Amino acid sequence: MKRHIVTALVCNKSGVLNRITGLFSRRGYNIESLSVASTEDDNLSRMTIVIQGDDYLLEQIVKQSDKIYDVQRVTELERDNAVMRELLLIKINVLPEQRPEIETTVRLFKAKTIDISENAMIIELTGEPGKMDGFINLLAPYGIIEMARTGITALERGDRNICDAADYTDII
Repeated sequence: MKRHIVTALVCNKSGVLNRITGLFSRRGYNIESLSVASTEDDNLSRMTIVIQGDDYLLEQIVKQSDKIYDVQRVTELERDNAVMRELLLIKINVLPEQRPEIETTVRLFKAKTIDISENAMIIELTGEPGKMDGFINLLAPYGIIEMARTGITALERGDRNICDAADYTDII
């Protein structure tokens, strides 16, 4: 099974997110990651949806999503032709004597220390999912108190734009 990154341009109004996620749940498809926010046009939101599945699953998702009235565009982003980022906030246990070694790791990953208390630190990191996973694995021995990940958000490289009707072609 392959990881697919689907991006959709949808109307920025109440109920749209529910209709899209309902489409997935009715068919038993799992959403691995979902990121939604308004775009440069206040009337539109961009959804970045990460799913695992074969090409048939992707085809069904695109076809069914395209039928929803509030969906303006939907397409798959190719990993090699996209810029992907994710945000991680992670709170770890830390003794004062461990702070220097953790700060070294933070600098190495170009992360930021956001909060320090007597026995804990909150660190912020942005980057590709693999970078997040590596950072989490390095910090796990200290004891992860809690963490939050935003999920992938992505844009296609170059000057192509999902809004360009002339460039929009169904991937099916």
